[in-house]
Amino acid sequence: MATISVWAPRARHTVELDLGGRRIAMVPAARGWYRAEAADVGPGTDYAFVIDGRGPYPDPRSPFQPEGPHGPSRIIDHDAFAWTDADWAGLDPRDGVIYEMHLGTFSPSGDADGAIERLDHLVDLGVTSVCVLPVVQFSGRRNWGYDGVGLFAPHDAYGGPDGVKRLVDACHARGLGVILDVVYNHVGPEGNYLGMFGPYFTDFYRTPWGEAVNFDKAGSDEVRRFVIDNALMWFRDYHVDGLRLDAVHAIVDTSARHVLEELSAEVDALEARLGRPLTLIAESDLNDPRLCRPRDVGGFAIEAQWSDDFHHALHAVVTGEVSGYYADFGRLEHLATALRRGWVYAGDYSAHRGRRHGRSPAGLHPSQLLGYIQNHDQVGNRAVGDRLAGLVGPGRVRIAAALTLLSPFTPMLFQGEEWGSVRPFQYFTDHQDRELGRAVAQGRRAEFASFGWSPDEVPDPQDPATFERSVLDWDEQTRQPHAVILEWYRALVALRAATPELREGGFGHTHVEVDDDAGWLVMVRDPLVVAVNLAPTTRRVAVPRGRIVLASDGAAAVVDGHVDLPADAVAVLDQRRDP
Repeated sequence: MATISVWAPRARHTVELDLGGRRIAMVPAARGWYRAEAADVGPGTDYAFVIDGRGPYPDPRSPFQPEGPHGPSRIIDHDAFAWTDADWAGLDPRDGVIYEMHLGTFSPSGDADGAIERLDHLVDLGVTSVCVLPVVQFSGRRNWGYDGVGLFAPHDAYGGPDGVKRLVDACHARGLGVILDVVYNHVGPEGNYLGMFGPYFTDFYRTPWGEAVNFDKAGSDEVRRFVIDNALMWFRDYHVDGLRLDAVHAIVDTSARHVLEELSAEVDALEARLGRPLTLIAESDLNDPRLCRPRDVGGFAIEAQWSDDFHHALHAVVTGEVSGYYADFGRLEHLATALRRGWVYAGDYSAHRGRRHGRSPAGLHPSQLLGYIQNHDQVGNRAVGDRLAGLVGPGRVRIAAALTLLSPFTPMLFQGEEWGSVRPFQYFTDHQDRELGRAVAQGRRAEFASFGWSPDEVPDPQDPATFERSVLDWDEQTRQPHAVILEWYRALVALRAATPELREGGFGHTHVEVDDDAGWLVMVRDPLVVAVNLAPTTRRVAVPRGRIVLASDGAAAVVDGHVDLPADAVAVLDQRRDP
């Protein structure tokens, strides 16, 4: 006999458990919960719920949706998986280099097992953690993952629950940590039945995706519990090492105790029980240090957050793009400010926003900010999903890599970046609701029309070809200039790993000098010096004494305390070694 429960306060009369046509009346319990006792129910059993005669609907906490978001839920036994990572002690992702991947496009098979086949490449590259874009159930077979509707159910196209577990287990066997991207600020539009059960959403606030998740209105206690239990499940049942929390600036909570603070406290408690490090990383565009400050001083105690300012500053200077939000950037001094203090806008006036933006990150350690030159957002949210290597030459690609991997931040790479892939990463969907699919395509085209793109130039997210163009071409890395770029990335990752001082010092450990007119930048992070020339001609740049250990152009040379850098070149010096 098994007990099955569901929170359904919106039911006016009845809630029934549907077992493939056999229905069992559920008994009301406290605060909108319903329970039923059922015989012959266990792992492998498919079930759903009927509310006031409507449905059947999948379980909001469904562990598996083998027939997609509209089908029945399936009971699984998490304890049945044969884990081999008993000796895995965990790791802090901030101690190494993170690699962001999307399961559907990372390998030819587009699933967890396909990713496993490519893990040795990541080990050879030297990264220490993978950050996997959302894997939960969404509509169709192709999606970035941010349209998920079954938050507890790994997508069947990726291999379902066991596929995700196999991937985590294989990563741990190779010494790689796993960070899973999770979305708690909204739910996808197709297959979202949460509102039939209870007040999961509120129209009191609005987000870019519609109604906000209800974290502080009537019924919000169970919604908060839903989200926190989901986070704990990934750590406990799927053995992940970290969670990347999507767009937390869209989580509105006016409660005395913010849901993010509550989440971090419960993750800390689980960490103590499991005896291994568990990490939360937030995506936020607010430049707000409160996310990472300790709870006893009013913070949320999240271990790290993304730093778009560094990305924007670096992207603008290497590409010359200064439209949209890049209008706030474009000078080497902006990049120097990001490297020196973490954010360019720390309470400063932003012309793009028309107001002051951010707050001083004083007190944060640089490793609490992630630094990147590419990620799924900054590539995929461009009109045609073009990557950095498709915008600039190999010299500037190597400059960007050096500044990212030797920066004071925790570096993060995006799949294929390490060999300068020019395969686009475009926005793709596979909504089964055709009207929704058309609306998404039209919205995408309208969004970029204001930037001068014609409708025919913006890829249709619903077209399978848009997805197919986004799948990595692993043969690229064997061709030039990709092979040289891959060796450059491997050398930079190895140099970072071999220089513990880069991870130990605070922002005061980073000194940056620039000349915007001459186009050069020198970053000193003792014992390393990174000298960059973005000018179209050779520049002689003053540097501390040291020997060049890496150079993107063989013509670089140190002469009398200066380094001669060809156009679009970077050299890395080690001050412990005389020239």
